[in-house]
Amino acid sequence: MSEPTGPLGQISGGGESGADERPPEPDTNSGVLRVFGRQLKRFRLRAGLERPEFGSVTGYSVSTIAAYEQGRRVPPPRFIDQADEVLDAGGVLQELKEEVARAQYPAFFRDAARLEGEAVEVWVYASQAVPGLLQTEKYMRAVFGMWRPPLNEETVEQRVAARLARQHVFDRRPAPLLSFVIDEAVVRRPLGGWPVMRGQLEQLLLVGAHRNVEIQIMPLDREDNAGVDGPFTLLNRAGGDQVAYLEAQGRSTMVSDRREVQGIASRYGIIRAQALPPRESLAFVEKLLGEV
Repeated sequence: MSEPTGPLGQISGGGESGADERPPEPDTNSGVLRVFGRQLKRFRLRAGLERPEFGSVTGYSVSTIAAYEQGRRVPPPRFIDQADEVLDAGGVLQELKEEVARAQYPAFFRDAARLEGEAVEVWVYASQAVPGLLQTEKYMRAVFGMWRPPLNEETVEQRVAARLARQHVFDRRPAPLLSFVIDEAVVRRPLGGWPVMRGQLEQLLLVGAHRNVEIQIMPLDREDNAGVDGPFTLLNRAGGDQVAYLEAQGRSTMVSDRREVQGIASRYGIIRAQALPPRESLAFVEKLLGEV
């Protein structure tokens, strides 16, 4: 969200948008990864396979297999399916696939990622960076590369993979309604350099053409902007429940109090009214793309 950019109530942790998922190191030693790793090793030994042999069959290196078994890395869904079949695990490993997938996010963000994946509507106001759901891979790497203290390469790869996985929301059926209001300063800020930003602007045009997606630009010359308090995300779930996600300076809060969420939703409505309409916004992005 701005990647909501966690159960309900208020939760503190790192943020998700341009400033998202802030903890300096990923929570790769989470319980579910250790449990999966122990089960993987157990089934591998039962099958009589050494790590080199198992790695050869699945196409993964010995060091990678060791990292999965020790709970130090998040195995991708493809590997889990392969391992379950090769080791004749009877679906035991596959049953952990969803929980393992959530483990790729820092602990504070897992509930947010789950709610985002279930939401029927996602509303995002972004004033610092392009929302995570709209970011290109190169833009993501530029954003993560700017964090201080620096993230190690393994952490960057994990965060990029996790953010890309979140973008499967665009493939969901029925499709959720996605609304983004982005400050003009964001699309004029060439994070990663202008070649990266060109690709990012092209991505906005591409995604903005989807019928279930609305992208609006908040012009810099607006005298009124109800978003001066900063970025936020609203997640609307089936049944009408609504949750807000707020973030700032490496801290995030999930808000479920109905009155407070209603106030944030009202603010978003005002922000949308103050911003350029979707069609004019895409024309603005297209014009900017021609200038860079």
